[in-house]
Amino acid sequence: MKITATIITLNEERNIARAIESLRCCDEILILDSGSVDRTVELAQKLGARVIEAGWRGYAGQKNWAAEQAAHDWILSLDADEALSEALEAEIWNVKKNGPQYDAYTMPRLARYLGKWIFHSGWYPDRKVRLYHRSKAKWVGDVVHESVQADGSVGHLDANILHFTCESLSEHVKSLDRYTTLAAQELVARQTQIGLWRLILDPPWTFVKTYFFQRGFQDGLEGMIIAYMAAFYTFLKYSKTRNMS
Repeated sequence: MKITATIITLNEERNIARAIESLRCCDEILILDSGSVDRTVELAQKLGARVIEAGWRGYAGQKNWAAEQAAHDWILSLDADEALSEALEAEIWNVKKNGPQYDAYTMPRLARYLGKWIFHSGWYPDRKVRLYHRSKAKWVGDVVHESVQADGSVGHLDANILHFTCESLSEHVKSLDRYTTLAAQELVARQTQIGLWRLILDPPWTFVKTYFFQRGFQDGLEGMIIAYMAAFYTFLKYSKTRNMS
């Protein structure tokens, strides 16, 4: 069992070294870059990754195309702001040693937000299929919220992918603006109608669900911020959808 790790990048010099250095269990590291103007490509090449530069195909399209270019059939897909924990790397070594029992594997993802690991707020365990045989699974998702859809059997690993999210509130606001635009475009493409009542009621409900039902209060101040930003995300997404329609 040989594994190609794939990472899609655009101006990820802050993160790329950490991601690559966590992938010692992989036999190839493939970076698909879509026009970085910082040191992403240089750093990746220095760390031994194979870098391919190509135009943007959308998140799912980009990740599927990266998998097609891989030297090996087993794919470990990582985002540039993620890294394998040492425990997860050990689990993957064990799968390689014993041979895969499944066609794809999920793993929990633990996020670090404003310097704190988040164990509630609907953010954890946030299981994702990231290790898969490329003949048995593919990425799906039109614009945002892409995910791996497996056609075969799916197993589960226990250790975490580490997700290094926003280091500041201004960074969060910037990404929120970008992703709500993409989400609104997706809703418009599906001809989803957003009534005024949804614009009024859904954001406060999102806050209540995140902070209370998903126990965001156990994440301290960061949990309250996450709940507020989740509500704001919903409000912006619906407002942009109505404005685009």
